[in-house]
Amino acid sequence: MTLATWLTFVLAAAIIAISPGSGAVLSMAHGLSYGFKRTSATILGLQVGLLMILTIAGAGVGSLLLASEVAFNAVKIIGALYLIYLGISQWRAKVETNSSQRESIAVTEVPSWQRRVMTGFLTNATNPKGIIFMVAVLPQFITRDADLLPQLLILAVTMCTIDLIVMHSYAFAASSMQRYFRNAGAMKKQNRFFGGVLIAVGAALFFVKRSPS
Repeated sequence: MTLATWLTFVLAAAIIAISPGSGAVLSMAHGLSYGFKRTSATILGLQVGLLMILTIAGAGVGSLLLASEVAFNAVKIIGALYLIYLGISQWRAKVETNSSQRESIAVTEVPSWQRRVMTGFLTNATNPKGIIFMVAVLPQFITRDADLLPQLLILAVTMCTIDLIVMHSYAFAASSMQRYFRNAGAMKKQNRFFGGVLIAVGAALFFVKRSPS
C-alpha cells in the first residue's frame, strides 16, 4: 500500500465517520444522556462492530453475504429492528428527579458498562449499509500482489482511530449541552428526539438494497 493510497483512505474514512448515521446518533444520544466519559463504552462497542464488518469484508464473506438475498435481508431486518428497539427504549427512558440539591435536577438511569458496549457493537455489527460500503470500497485500497493481513491491519487501525475521534467529538459536543437539559421536561424531550431519530434510521434500513449481482 502506497502513501497516496493510504491518504486517500484516510479522507474516505473521515467522510464516512463524519456523515450522520446510526453510530453518530447513538454517540450524541448517550453523550447527552450519560455524559462524555460514560459514552466511551458505547463508542468502544461501535469500534468492535466496525472491526467485525471490516474483517468480514476483508475475508470475502461480505461479498457472499451481498450475493445472498436471504442472508442480506436477514441482516437488514435484524439491524433495522434493533435500531427501532433502541429508539423506543430511548423514547421511553425513565427520567428521575434528584431533589437533594437546591435545584431539582433530572437524572436518566445509566445502563451498565457492558450493556453500553453491547449496544454500540450491535448498532454497527447489524448495519447493512456498513457492510455494503466495506465490500464495495475496501478492495479499492488493497494491493492484490501484497500480503492481505498487514494491509487489513493498517486499514482497520486507521478507520477505528478516525471513528474514535469523530464519535468522541459527537459525544463531547452533546455532553456539553447537558446543562441545558437539567429538568425532567427537557430531558424527556431530548430522549424523544433521539429516540425518534433512531427509529427513523432503523425504518430507513428496510429500504436498503443489496448491490446488483
